[in-house]
Amino acid sequence: MSYTIQVRIDDDLKTQATEVFDRLGLDFSTAIRIFLKKSVAVNGIPFELRNETPTEAAAAVENMRASAEENDIADLTLDKINGIINKVREIRKK
Repeated sequence: MSYTIQVRIDDDLKTQATEVFDRLGLDFSTAIRIFLKKSVAVNGIPFELRNETPTEAAAAVENMRASAEENDIADLTLDKINGIINKVREIRKK
């Protein structure tokens, strides 16, 4: 079973989106279906959403960054972080 969904968007947005989808070889309906399927697959919006106003989360990230700089660990690479995590896991196993 399939359903028809109506969405109101302004003409400029539809034109711009259609141009993007055309360049990708997609029609508008297919592009929307791809968005919906990807949303289901990732259990959320399939791209980063940003709030341009400061939030508590942004303040927390800034506090973590400042703390990392104060503790001289701001330049840790992902490999170094994973190494630390693995060492902690080994210690906890004992």
